[in-house]
Amino acid sequence: MEPIRYYNRHTGAMETEQVYGEGFLRWAYGTPLGRLSLEAFVKRPFFSKFYGWRMDRPASAAKVAPFIVDYGMKVEDFADDPASFRSFNEFFYRKLKPAARPIEAAPVVFPADGRHLGFERAASMDGVFVKGQRFDLEKLLGSRELAARYADGPLVLSRLCPVDYHRFHFPCSGTPSATETINGPLFSVSPLALRQNLAYLWENKRTITRLETPDLGTVLLLEIGATCVGSILQTFTPGQPVAKGAEKGYFAFGGSSTITIFEPGRVALAPDLLENSLKQVETYARMGCVMATKH
Repeated sequence: MEPIRYYNRHTGAMETEQVYGEGFLRWAYGTPLGRLSLEAFVKRPFFSKFYGWRMDRPASAAKVAPFIVDYGMKVEDFADDPASFRSFNEFFYRKLKPAARPIEAAPVVFPADGRHLGFERAASMDGVFVKGQRFDLEKLLGSRELAARYADGPLVLSRLCPVDYHRFHFPCSGTPSATETINGPLFSVSPLALRQNLAYLWENKRTITRLETPDLGTVLLLEIGATCVGSILQTFTPGQPVAKGAEKGYFAFGGSSTITIFEPGRVALAPDLLENSLKQVETYARMGCVMATKH
């Protein structure tokens, strides 16, 4: 399996991802025995619930300090002192100081820290992570009607690694609906896994929220569960207007993804996001940075 390379918007350079649990991922998704265990128990919700339970136990707090050192995390951005976390999970879904993630003036900003892929037409996405793989919008949304409505609209896939800030936010202002949950297994959403089978994105457990906006139509906001993600937790109030950049929710332990889909003709995705995605290269950018402008 090739290493994961991405473009960092903030440094202007190509970088190699430091993958948490890389040995396990390569074994589970890259070997015959690993794939057998994947089907037998790793993808099952009970496996992730058990791991989440372990990360909620007080003993797991001992993992926090080594994790911060190993991944060079910026403690000065944390809203709380690292010593205050009572478990690794509390640290994992930590809050940041508002100044650490300023919200830019663009109409649409990235909803989460992560490595992003952007496509002008959701229905014609191909070569996602590896050539020959096509995206199935209808299966992702669980609705043929909804897929037809958004087929020609832009789509952004935002992938969060275990080392990232794991709260997700609203990319633009509007009024959110209640969240719908579509149940499914919990495969990894690391490129190491998605290179083998992109369908994990639309097979995994996922949530969908419709954000009604004043001038961008109805924006679809999805959160994708993944192996060892204990929960997808929503912190907003349905029917109550939200500002761009307001918190929407958070993931408990594990890597995961969000997907943002727009109606056709509403927004133009950032040029660097589109250019890199055409080369199957993710763009790293933090929550609050420019994702799109109005058409």
